[in-house]
Amino acid sequence: MIKTLASSALALAMVSTPALAQSVAPDWSGPYIGIFGGYNQSNDDENEILRFDRNLDGNYGDPVTTAAAANAFSPGFCGGMATSTAPGTGCRDDNDGVEAGVRAGYDMQFGNFVVGALAEYSVNNVQDSVTGFSTTPAFYTFTRELESTAAARLKLGYAYGPALIYGTGGYAYGKFENKFRTSNQANSFTETSEGDDGDGWQAGGGVEYALGRGLTVSGEYLYTSLDVDSPVIRVGRGTAPATNPFVLAPNTTGTDMVRGNGKFGTHMFRIGMNYRF
Repeated sequence: MIKTLASSALALAMVSTPALAQSVAPDWSGPYIGIFGGYNQSNDDENEILRFDRNLDGNYGDPVTTAAAANAFSPGFCGGMATSTAPGTGCRDDNDGVEAGVRAGYDMQFGNFVVGALAEYSVNNVQDSVTGFSTTPAFYTFTRELESTAAARLKLGYAYGPALIYGTGGYAYGKFENKFRTSNQANSFTETSEGDDGDGWQAGGGVEYALGRGLTVSGEYLYTSLDVDSPVIRVGRGTAPATNPFVLAPNTTGTDMVRGNGKFGTHMFRIGMNYRF
């Protein structure tokens, strides 16, 4: 599906051009504004786990063990949303999403080479989840959803007839919504710290094709990598017995729990249209 979308974007940019525009090499110098839309796919980390701070010292690497010194999370973890409390039933894959956005930029042409800079903003809805399973049995799922992205990138391209083939890369910022779900009805769960934004980089490339009268269409691929802090969930005793692994002595206050991967990555496949002044 991803290859089909990418091929369709590039094909649209190449074939939806009037014959008159095909015979005229445009001047790519100057400002432009544009719109775009596309498909986002989360870069799943199938090996992601949950991490625990059992003694509340700020270091997440402590085991959560039962009164018999067994690993309370021995059933394991999965990269997705739990479908039941039993790890054998697996997890649902992360939801891919769509995006829509606006951009503005400025290019300068030197012979066949084009350099430029641009800024853009888009709204998104792609998700990334991880689940841990305890021996209770119970599941614990962290989900982060990318809600919006802002980016500032540089561009280097080569003009060939009415087409501009380019690479691009730069800074990216994302806004997230975090969610936590569990089937555990005994312990208490309190969010003590939230990470709802992240920054990082974008890189990719594409083809822009002149339609004439200042209008162009484009097909583009970008990879976005963002560093995101996980929300901290403190697991307290609630109605659980004192032998509960999360509150087992000597620390009866509880256990802090976070997701193990601080990276969020997404593949973006876009089709756009620009107006060049």
